[in-house]
Parts: sequence; structure tokens; C-alpha cells
Amino acid sequence: MNAPLADPHLLVVDDDERLRALLQRYLATNGYRVSAAAGAAEARQLMANMEFDLLVLDVMMPGESGLDFARDLRRTSSVPILMLTARGDAADRIEGLERGADDYLPKPFEPRELLLRINSLLRRTAAIVPRALAEPVKMGAALFDPEGGRLTRDGKPVKLTGAEAALMQLFAAHAGRPFSRADLCKRLNVALERSIDVQVTRLRRKIEDDPKLPLYLQTVRGVGYMLVPDR
Repeated sequence: MNAPLADPHLLVVDDDERLRALLQRYLATNGYRVSAAAGAAEARQLMANMEFDLLVLDVMMPGESGLDFARDLRRTSSVPILMLTARGDAADRIEGLERGADDYLPKPFEPRELLLRINSLLRRTAAIVPRALAEPVKMGAALFDPEGGRLTRDGKPVKLTGAEAALMQLFAAHAGRPFSRADLCKRLNVALERSIDVQVTRLRRKIEDDPKLPLYLQTVRGVGYMLVPDR
């Protein structure tokens, strides 16, 4: 299977030396450049000197956990994060998404599924926005540029994850149209409808004056969500 972009650079962060080596070798044979780190500290050192297109991040690591590392990383970076964990229940997946992960894969997993999820995330975050969508979308103090996937608030940049930017681009392309959670999952290649709820909650914190009473990213009762920007 060919990688979706030209030589994307992945960073695998896992304290399991054997699994780390297997993933590095498997992903490299499928067209990716792959670096590896045994923990968060080593990952930070690599990221200080190199740019990565996606992180494959283990949750359960000694010292700083993958969850804590993802939360800290989201303060400065929107790099897509695929989290791996031996704890696969819904509560753990939701916690990972709330900390900034874009996707979640429970262990043990089929290598092909990992590859498909990586491909999907890279395609989603590198999606080309049609020219017709280039007009910025204004939402009070917030302004979203669909072409670049950039959000500002009061003129200051606001960090978006790749998943958040893709969701905003979809909403911006169809402002005023309600989407069901199932439809959003299908369009964005997301497995869990609950993950859409998490992404919307995070976006509201970045867009709305009062996230609990949203004016722009609205809930449509019995349907799903809809973007209602300023006219």
C-alpha cells in the first residue's frame, strides 16, 4: 500500500523496544520515513530538530504518559496524533481525544489497520480546500480561513489539531447545513461518533464566547451539528 503523501515523516513514541522496532520497520517498508523515541523526553528532542507529519504515540509509558505528552504538545503543535493503548474501553478513548489525540487504536492491532488509520489521518489533514471555500468565515471575535485551515481570535492565532481543522473546513463549506454525527464520521473517516462530540466541544472552547451557550457551532436537536457564522 502506498503512502498518501510524498515521503511523510512519522515519529513512533513507545517504550516497548521490540514493538517500536517492528513499527519502525513495517511503516518504513510502506513508504514512510520513520523516526522513533522511547519516551516523551526523547520525542521532544527529536521534534526540536525535525518536523513530523504524524505521531504514533503509546499511552502507557513510564514517567510522562502519552496522554500528558499529547496535552502538553497541543499547546504548541497541531501535528496529527494517533494514540496506541492496551486500554481500549470507551472512557479511555474519550480521554485520549480530550487530551488532543486525533485517532485511537487499541492494542493488540493488525498492522494493516494501523497503516489505514495513518493514511486516513494524513489525507484528512492534507485535504485540499476548493477555491470556492477560500472566503474566511467570521464567528464573532473568531475568524476561520478554510483554505489554510487557520483560526484566529481577536487577531491572534488559535491552535487547531488536524482533526479540528478538517471538521471546521467541512462546516465552513456547508455553513447553515446540519450534519448528523454518523455523516460527519463517514466524511472525516472517524470511527466513533463520540469523538465528533469531543472535537465539537474543543472547537467551541476556541470559537464561542460562552461554549455552554454556543451561537456559532450549534447543536441541532435530533440531528447533530451545524455552523452558523456571521453574515
